[in-house]
Amino acid sequence: MSRLRSLLRGGLSGTAALWPPVESAYAWVFRAATILHEGTGPSSQAVRARYRGLLGAMARGTARAGDLSEALEHFRRVTRSYWPGLFACYDVADLPRTNNSLEHLFGAQRYHERRASGRKVASPGLVVRGSVRLVAATATRLRGAVRGEELAPSDLDAWRELRSGLERRQEVRVHGRRFRHDPQTYLQRLEQALIKGILPP
Repeated sequence: MSRLRSLLRGGLSGTAALWPPVESAYAWVFRAATILHEGTGPSSQAVRARYRGLLGAMARGTARAGDLSEALEHFRRVTRSYWPGLFACYDVADLPRTNNSLEHLFGAQRYHERRASGRKVASPGLVVRGSVRLVAATATRLRGAVRGEELAPSDLDAWRELRSGLERRQEVRVHGRRFRHDPQTYLQRLEQALIKGILPP
């Protein structure tokens, strides 16, 4: 037991000089989280002002962070890159403050896709029709069974436009597959079609 105490004392005394920068840096980071979490006012102005003040304090006190000063500068730089949309959640009702739910949605879709297909990467069908398949899979998981009458499109023009876009994407993939399968034949057919389009009838 005394040996263990001796080891702990030696470790603490040997790293004592490293702790003040860590405490200072983490105090700022936790303060930033607190400001963002407590921002429940009628607008984002107060949250933005408090957060801007914190970033200013971090800039002025970077020297206290020691070896972590670069990490704090990175934190401030990333914050500035997100600044235009960072506070929108305080002005828009029911807008989530993080994208955690969205990441969970895509993660669940990836998990079910992998279980169904055995693929570790997204299937070609998901790449082409993901905008439809993701919505359909999510609705099925959230609501369960869907009645047949609910599948009828309420806006035929929007439905036709969506189908047209999906067919265009599918056609691009078909052409790519044909080219990879036999490049020479594909280019010859493309050249013939181009010549027929240029020559007069």
